[in-house]
Amino acid sequence: MKKKIKSFFKTSNVLLFSILSLAFFVRIYRINELLGFWYDQGRDALVIWDLWHKGKLFLIGPMMGFTGIFRGPWYYWLIAPFYLLGKGNALWPMYFLILTTVLAIFILYIIGKEIAGEKAGLIAVFIASISYYLVSASRWLSNPTPMFFISALLVWAVFQFLKKKIWSLPLIAFLVGMALNFGAAAEVFYIPAVLIILFWKRKSLPNIKILSLSLFLFFMAFLPQTVFEIRHPGVFSTAIKNFLIEDKSFTISFWEIIRIRASFYYQLIASKFWINNGNLFAPFLILVIGGLALKWKEFWKNEKFRVIIVFTLAPFLGTLFFRGNQGNIYDYYFTGYYLFFILLVSLVLARLSENFLGKAVLTIFLIVFSWENYHSLRKDFTISLSDPKIIAFENQKSTMDWIYKDAKGEKFNVDTYVPPVIPYAYDYLFLWYGTNGCGEDLCGLEKEKQLPLLYTLYEVDPPHPERLERWLNRQKGIGKVEKEERFGGIIIQRRIRIREKL
Repeated sequence: MKKKIKSFFKTSNVLLFSILSLAFFVRIYRINELLGFWYDQGRDALVIWDLWHKGKLFLIGPMMGFTGIFRGPWYYWLIAPFYLLGKGNALWPMYFLILTTVLAIFILYIIGKEIAGEKAGLIAVFIASISYYLVSASRWLSNPTPMFFISALLVWAVFQFLKKKIWSLPLIAFLVGMALNFGAAAEVFYIPAVLIILFWKRKSLPNIKILSLSLFLFFMAFLPQTVFEIRHPGVFSTAIKNFLIEDKSFTISFWEIIRIRASFYYQLIASKFWINNGNLFAPFLILVIGGLALKWKEFWKNEKFRVIIVFTLAPFLGTLFFRGNQGNIYDYYFTGYYLFFILLVSLVLARLSENFLGKAVLTIFLIVFSWENYHSLRKDFTISLSDPKIIAFENQKSTMDWIYKDAKGEKFNVDTYVPPVIPYAYDYLFLWYGTNGCGEDLCGLEKEKQLPLLYTLYEVDPPHPERLERWLNRQKGIGKVEKEERFGGIIIQRRIRIREKL
């Protein structure tokens, strides 16, 4: 027992626990105030609200990065229980998603340790824990966020396949199917990556029953969309046809694309280590590439390292033939690969640190990394809720409180302006606040009949102030402002509607 206790409290375990605790802290810190509850979050919450309060079932989820193609409902099903437990409070599903991202970092440690030992695992965990970009992505209440856990678990499952675990292939198939339902876009390249690995290890493939089960689990991930297409013929098939044929999303002119995307690919990788001073990452990237080339034969002997290389290169090679969504491609499309980028760099840095010069490089890198991310995180974490540009969950709730307190039980209307125009977030917040406070009466909020008391609520719109100005000018002809209050970047006005507008 003493030996077990001593082993548990060895330096590496204590360090791992400390880093994971830090990872959880920076992800949970002030999330109750600063949660971003905007267009997507309001849209998703309204769907789940209708599930629990109106019994409305659904077979599709949020739209993919590709126009017109919907994911399955798995993300909604995943977070729906937490909306129920929290009585509609969006913080509950956010807390759950944050926990999955921390668990993903723990799995990353296991993967790194299996490939190159504890040092590599700890370096990867430290980078993933306080990377500003990863912290921000982990605090995003959106369908790509579970991809941290899915991607890490997928690589771990592939490692089990290399060990000839009979259950690993069905798990791999299931996770790839889920990745295509949760991921933003580039996760489609998990398919060729897995197929390459299966072909490479074809002698280790299980019997036909396990293969059949694996295929069944993969296609089960798309059963809801299949049923939806049967009930609504042409919705998916037409969108996919337009995406592949009409929009010519894939092309063989990859030399032209690589020229256009070279800078994007560099920023895609660099931003996972620090968000600013991107050029400062260049010398470290060159050293990593050089170290990888120098030790290539040694690295390549490790089968698990080959897996990481395949998964890391898959999205870059795949998107060389991909024009994007209407010609656009975005960073978050690659959410399912962020941990792979970090792991590969960590593996090389750990190997190089076996000599004095490599130790110096690693030390300098970690110092620069810590310094850059500390300042980025500090800037976000210390932001005041009174900042005139911030749109935060706490301010949105304060807006609700102000309106209901000011109305004093009188029935009222609300008119809302938010970029990008559709106010799903406030549709949900008024529904949540009003129902919890007064039931179906919504504490006086009237959506159908025009009433004398009108509250105009709007968010600042720095990219398009002209749109907000036009909206405010239109409101002048509808009602007269009696009172105004501001909560950060949200302004609420009490108006009395002009009689002829009733």
